[in-house]
Amino acid sequence: MDEVDVIGPEQHPLEVTTSTNIINNDNYDDLIVRLPDPIIIRGSGHVTVFALNSKFDDEYPQQLMARVARDEYSETIKRVNTILRKSVPINFKWLLCGCICCCCTIGLSMCPVFCLNKRSKHAVNKILEWENQRLYHKLGLHWKLDKQKCQNNAVQEYVLMIEFRPKLTLTRPD
Repeated sequence: MDEVDVIGPEQHPLEVTTSTNIINNDNYDDLIVRLPDPIIIRGSGHVTVFALNSKFDDEYPQQLMARVARDEYSETIKRVNTILRKSVPINFKWLLCGCICCCCTIGLSMCPVFCLNKRSKHAVNKILEWENQRLYHKLGLHWKLDKQKCQNNAVQEYVLMIEFRPKLTLTRPD
């Protein structure tokens, strides 16, 4: 009877239960799935307008060998490259016109370039989201357009990132 735990005013009763739950959850550490690093697909085109390249590399990554067929991968890259092939040269022409007229228009001539670039990124994201819903989420993958720093300098560029998603385990407890 002398060893009764008394909860003082400075200690909340839930603190005791959470510390015991942490100890009990050590058994579930084995169920955590380790995911591989995401695959980065860099731009390989000759024209880059506001970090968006005119073409992405269509070489099949070896990390996708057992997950996605080469045909599906090449179709996705071809769809993205088609959008970029149509939009980036137009963006570049508007950028040149905007730079020429920038002094006369107090910088307002750059607005069409920003809007067109945003539209291009939105179109690529829309295609990637459609592909994710159609195929890649079922395979445990997620494609997205992401902005990253270049390897050699501090300039940023948009890359295609393929992230691995954990598959749902039905045997895992709630």
